[in-house]
Amino acid sequence: MTDSRESSKGGPLAPDYREINPLTGQQKDYVVLSADERAKGFVRPVRKTYIHSCGAATTMGSNIAETYARDPKFYGSTFCMGCQTHLPVSEFKWEDGSVVGS
Repeated sequence: MTDSRESSKGGPLAPDYREINPLTGQQKDYVVLSADERAKGFVRPVRKTYIHSCGAATTMGSNIAETYARDPKFYGSTFCMGCQTHLPVSEFKWEDGSVVGS
C-alpha cells in the first residue's frame, strides 16, 4: 500500500518541506493527497480561490484545490496572501461564501 500523501511539487515530501520562506511566508512545499487518491473523485467542488477575513483573496494550485475537494478537512490551516502567514481554515471562505474546510 502506498502513502496517499505527496509533495505539491510531485513525489515524496522532503524532510524540510515545512521550512518558511521569510520573503513570502509560505512553506517550502505543501502536502497534498496523491494523484491516485484525487482521481477517485471529489466530495466538494474544486475551488481555487478563497478569501480571508482580512479581505485578501488567495488562489492555490490545482493539486491543493483538488485535495480540498477530495477531503475538505485535510488541512487545518491555510495561507493568506494578504497577511503572508498560515491561519486556521475557519477564518477563510470560498468565493461563494461557504467556509473553507466545511
